[in-house]
Amino acid sequence: MTTATQREKHRLSCQQRRFYGQQGYLKVEGLLTPQELGELDQYSMDLALNKVDFSGVEGLNPRTQGTTPADMEDKYFRFIQFHRHVEIHERYILHPPILDVLEALIGPDVMAIQSMLFLKPPGKPGQAFHQDSYYIKTFPDTLCGAWIAIDDADEENGCMGFVPGTQFDPISQDVGLPESTKDFQAGLTEVQGVDTGGEILAEARAGDVVFFHGHLLHRSRQNRSQHRFRRCYVCHYANARAYTEWGGGNSAHILARGTTHLPHTRAKFSDFEPEPAGGV
Repeated sequence: MTTATQREKHRLSCQQRRFYGQQGYLKVEGLLTPQELGELDQYSMDLALNKVDFSGVEGLNPRTQGTTPADMEDKYFRFIQFHRHVEIHERYILHPPILDVLEALIGPDVMAIQSMLFLKPPGKPGQAFHQDSYYIKTFPDTLCGAWIAIDDADEENGCMGFVPGTQFDPISQDVGLPESTKDFQAGLTEVQGVDTGGEILAEARAGDVVFFHGHLLHRSRQNRSQHRFRRCYVCHYANARAYTEWGGGNSAHILARGTTHLPHTRAKFSDFEPEPAGGV
């Protein structure tokens, strides 16, 4: 593994830190190399075309038998928590430059909690307004998402939308099912009564990573393009010294950076060792 002394850490500017603190999100352009992006591009398209054989992977039970790109997301429910089963998913949830940014935003100690790979082919709906900390609770509340764009994402193919500043709001308990299941995935709840006047579109280029606070209201709409996917790999993290019961509790989550007094697990597919915190 590449250690902190063998590579130069990605450093955020004071302006970037201030922007995240004020707005609740931060886009870091080109955080993935062309080679890394190419690997995720090829792998995720193989998933979409049902070319990856998961039959021998322990713990993966497909929900349906569909084979089209739209079916594949439903088959494994958006490939959630595959970092516990497949090497490439684990490798990118532990991507060092992403952890560098997280160390600056929520660090110095970082716990990797959740991974989700989205394919979102043409016609596929998005998810209505929600706050990630409603689902993944940590104490203290330090949850942060990292959204890796595998395709260029814009309004046409259903990029994310944020309501800046709502990271200062409490977690809303006023949730219900979305009225529009064309735009938004049926069965997933949405926060009611959101003032959409301040919403901004979080457009991104392939290889960019968008970081966002766990309280920040966000959504994505239907992919209305004719031929474009909107693939992304989204991972969630918290400070490793925060307590959680989500997903099996602290002992089920990987210590990705720094140290912690709480139980944790180790990477399954590599000899990954968390880099020491500091210097970001």
